[in-house]
Amino acid sequence: MTDDAREPKNPYPAEVYRQEFSVPFDYPVYFTQQAFAADNPLLADVLDRRREGRRHRAAVYVDAGLAQAQPGLIDRIKEYFHARPGLLELAEPPQIVPGGEAAKNGWGPVRDVMWTLGNLHMDRQSFVIAVGGGAMLDMVGFAASLVHRGLRLVRLPSTVLAQNDAGVGVKNGMDEHGMKNFVGTFAPPFAVINDLSFLPTLADRDWAGGIAEAFKVALIKDAAFFEFLCTHAAALRRRDLTAMEQLIRRCAILHLEHIRTGGDPFELGSARPLDFGHWLAHKLETMSAYRLGHGQAVAIGIAVDSWTALKQGLISTDQFERTLTGLTAAGLPIWDECLSRRAPGGALEALDGLEQFREHLGGLLCITLPRGLGDKVEVHQMNPAVIEEGVEFLRGRGGGR
Repeated sequence: MTDDAREPKNPYPAEVYRQEFSVPFDYPVYFTQQAFAADNPLLADVLDRRREGRRHRAAVYVDAGLAQAQPGLIDRIKEYFHARPGLLELAEPPQIVPGGEAAKNGWGPVRDVMWTLGNLHMDRQSFVIAVGGGAMLDMVGFAASLVHRGLRLVRLPSTVLAQNDAGVGVKNGMDEHGMKNFVGTFAPPFAVINDLSFLPTLADRDWAGGIAEAFKVALIKDAAFFEFLCTHAAALRRRDLTAMEQLIRRCAILHLEHIRTGGDPFELGSARPLDFGHWLAHKLETMSAYRLGHGQAVAIGIAVDSWTALKQGLISTDQFERTLTGLTAAGLPIWDECLSRRAPGGALEALDGLEQFREHLGGLLCITLPRGLGDKVEVHQMNPAVIEEGVEFLRGRGGGR
């Protein structure tokens, strides 16, 4: 009897036509200053970069925190558009929307933006310009990606974390169901403009927060950049703008290169190297009711996962200590009181972040850990006892911060 004869025949035969196509995506990321200065042509050139021979309509949304920190910003935006009536049209005066995690916590702000865009009769060639921090960019970008299945989004990130990470990628979203970024879309922007002149008015927490994302990507991708961060940590904490400009540019490009060359720009697989340290960070943010900023939570996540890497022999004691010293010298925490909280069964409550992360990834737990400096490895199991040991170690090192 042949193998074919032993195989049961499918009583429901099917024909298949395999549909397959590729769609190229491109978006420029600019590094500049004073993007809304009347004599700076960059934004107008960006909106007209396809040379379509039309007047470009745009709706502009500004982060409330940024508008408060830079009170002349709204007027500068209006003047910029009014100075170019043949090329640009401001669909309505710039709208101020919530910033911080409140921007993406629930459907209210998203619905408001969608409702406004509908009332303005924005079409698929219209522009939505989002000026603000990462959470606000996520929310406005999410709304813009849903209206007419996607309007053209131009991001002007206003925080360190947004300029070197959140604002240059292809994701949009909001928090829901008790989880960070539970709802969202992959929708590459039309362009990104990083304006360094937004940074001097940042609160210290927002200035330092983006430094954590730089440490994250440097540890797993660029040993030379890691050394730069450790060497310049004190200068960064002192708010040295020249050092921060170098950090933002290198960190943003590392993120962009990963999206371009990593083979999974829309995260269809389970491995997400750029989420190193994030399984714990996302959990700590929600546990602290967002008292902890994203960057501060990421710094703690990096510290805990680096402890695991140390115990697995992936990094040396010197490399682990240099990581902790670099983070703290830059003004970032490596421990928080939320790490002490216990679930009813006695386990650390933060460990539930592993299960939430597994679900978010798509079923298989895949955690990125550093392997030496500038390299990485993916692991599929995390030892709770090792994590708890690391938490206790870090309490001793950072509990007094």
